[in-house]
Amino acid sequence: MKLTRNILLGAFMCIFPVHPVFADVVKANVAVIRLTPPLDIGYTLGGYGARMSKPAQGIHDDIRAKALVLDNGTVKYAIITLDILGLPPNVKPQVIKRLNNKEWTEENILFLPSHAHTSLEMFALNDKNIFNMAPIGIFQQKLLDFVVESLANLIDSADRDLQPVKTGTASKQISGRNRNRRGSPFVDRSLTVTRIDHLNGKPLAVLVNWTAHPTIMDEHDMWVSAGWPGYLQRELESWIGSGVVAMFYNGAEGDQSVIAGGGGSHYEKAEIYGRNMAIEAIKIYRNIQPQKEATLDYNYRIISLPERKPHPGFMETGGKEYGLNKQNIQELLDQVLPTQTSVGACRLGDLLIVGAPGELIAQLGLEIKEKLKEHGIKYPVIGGLANQWISYILSEEEYEKSGYEASTSFYGKTLGKVIVKGMLDTAIPLTKNNKPK
Repeated sequence: MKLTRNILLGAFMCIFPVHPVFADVVKANVAVIRLTPPLDIGYTLGGYGARMSKPAQGIHDDIRAKALVLDNGTVKYAIITLDILGLPPNVKPQVIKRLNNKEWTEENILFLPSHAHTSLEMFALNDKNIFNMAPIGIFQQKLLDFVVESLANLIDSADRDLQPVKTGTASKQISGRNRNRRGSPFVDRSLTVTRIDHLNGKPLAVLVNWTAHPTIMDEHDMWVSAGWPGYLQRELESWIGSGVVAMFYNGAEGDQSVIAGGGGSHYEKAEIYGRNMAIEAIKIYRNIQPQKEATLDYNYRIISLPERKPHPGFMETGGKEYGLNKQNIQELLDQVLPTQTSVGACRLGDLLIVGAPGELIAQLGLEIKEKLKEHGIKYPVIGGLANQWISYILSEEEYEKSGYEASTSFYGKTLGKVIVKGMLDTAIPLTKNNKPK
């Protein structure tokens, strides 16, 4: 459960749900930091075991982290987007410790990685990764220290000189840009854009939610890049101008792939795809009429996870890619994966972001969004890979079908049901004061 500033809620909060505050003037600020580490650290790029932890060979385009701090005088919240693959469970607590600021806790910070596959290897940031196995990524203390310090400095920079803002959100269905790579009929085609302006109309930030894997680049591409989400953000910042900060966050992308074409190299294909998505996003952005008052609130919940165990088909897919066998896979899961996870959700006006702590499939994401719409939320979105990556998160039916996504789902067939319940239990209290459908 969440804690608001200057109020000790204690056990009372554990019994009674938090209700959102009434619409009020929100203050905000943003900050951006270059998250590309020095190449001499020798870090690898995440997403493909076939890279065998070989160090990045160069920097094609920088990866960045961006923070939006929101405050209405009662509630304070930070949304951080990152051009990286994902975060292990140890990073967020270490960032909070490094901040050393009682106003920032695990409850009121939401990290949203883009899932870029030419960015930092997630297991290289996991200080419980003691296995020194090249296919899964080798832990690097210097890389972890760099990321933790960078993110703490980022939040600290955004948490200054907050100014009153007006906000608004809109969404549109976009066809022909993503697909379900498992052959399932479920595809999330919602492109959701949130506009945050100063009261004088000067743009401050634009948040873009779109659901698709950033996997145009493959294991042979060894130059650092933010992928197509990076191009999308840079194009929006260029077209909108006035110093606006564009922040991309993924959705329930567990089984969603891009439909990309044109270009020669993979980097060129990513640029074209990112630009095309930016064109769609700016059309939505220009039609948003931001309002001076908005509901701001958040909620947070700890969830116990099912037993950690490899999928019966793991050795044919994930095990083969990551060089694991029946003997060391269970030891790995017990060492690096948590027994519990957390779900955070934030509401800003008509927008409600609910975080998924891993790679949720679209079927489950669409189910959650529909439930929140029934509770009166106009623009519910999934924040994929939020705060920490626990594994792929599938329905029981998809888990039983096997395949790559199922083989890298590490908590058994009930995980999807557990996470969906936790996400809804976290998000629904933020829908109070809305009229259901």
